[in-house]
Amino acid sequence: MTLEKQREVRELASPTRPVTAETRPPAPKRRRTGPLTGKKHIRNYVIAMVVLGALSIFFTVAIMSWNNPMPFGSDGYWMIAGMRRDSLLTIAVVALCHAMATIAFQTATNNRIITPGIMGFGSLYTAIQTGFVYVFGMAGVTMLVGVPQFFLQMIIMLILATALYTWLLSGKFSNIHIMLLVGVVIGGTLGSLSNFMQRMLTPSEFDVLTARLFGNISNARAEYLPYAIPIALAVTLVLWLWAPKLNVISLGKTTSMNLGLNHKRELIKLLMLVSILISMATALVGPMMFLGFLTAILAYQFADTYSHRLLFPMAFLFGYCILTGSYFILRHVWDAAGAVTIIVELIGGLVFLIFILRKGRL
Repeated sequence: MTLEKQREVRELASPTRPVTAETRPPAPKRRRTGPLTGKKHIRNYVIAMVVLGALSIFFTVAIMSWNNPMPFGSDGYWMIAGMRRDSLLTIAVVALCHAMATIAFQTATNNRIITPGIMGFGSLYTAIQTGFVYVFGMAGVTMLVGVPQFFLQMIIMLILATALYTWLLSGKFSNIHIMLLVGVVIGGTLGSLSNFMQRMLTPSEFDVLTARLFGNISNARAEYLPYAIPIALAVTLVLWLWAPKLNVISLGKTTSMNLGLNHKRELIKLLMLVSILISMATALVGPMMFLGFLTAILAYQFADTYSHRLLFPMAFLFGYCILTGSYFILRHVWDAAGAVTIIVELIGGLVFLIFILRKGRL
């Protein structure tokens, strides 16, 4: 080996050799932490929100304009569009309530399968409607129409859910799984009672009652909206401000307590807000079993984040698109008025089965 070669070998082997552009090791990749973990993640979230926003606008315009005989922009056009505005406001309130309540409830239970419907809200609504028709006959349906009756149904469901939460979560068991099982039992009992009363009705009474038991946009009345909208927005604002707490609660009971959160107290408050949203949506249009699950699972899949402040708006847009699309198809294609449950339950049931089969467990 020549002297020059030996000098090059010593320089390369020396730990104190000067660092140049050629010898400098590559810099490690910088890792990004947060609800959106990279440029691709941010781009996917923004694209999903833009697409959902565009679909929301499309279905809104379609509902207001389809089969509108008056020229666009004329007084007659806006008069007819104003008649359809209440349906769109009802859809927005229901989508907001189900989306916010389901994500918050699944955070509280640390389970992405179960929904607030498992607590028996739908069964209680059915029992109330059936009981009035069973006792008062055909007049029982009209007796449940009106603002006081709307709040009465909402308060009954809210009291039942709140009593269940505070009793089971504050008692010696303090187990949310026991609370869920009790909710299933109560829902099954009320469902059996409703079926018994329905068998005692006349065919005409049963037909009128069945129309009320479907999740139907037409069940809502315009006089409910001035009360339902502020309540939904107020609860939504509270959940939005509590989003950092929800992020901690989603980590589980042990971790949230180690981080200084009073898990039991926050859980009860969270479930009470969920009860307000679901009881109001159920009293407004009737039970919709799979709407909340459908909006939440789609938001989890497309947002792919733990941040509730990113999940909430996406879930709402999914719910609004699903309801407006279903309402448009049923009203203008199948001529089935506002019984959106037909499509929502069909799509929601299929998505639920696909999710279970892919995951392999509850």
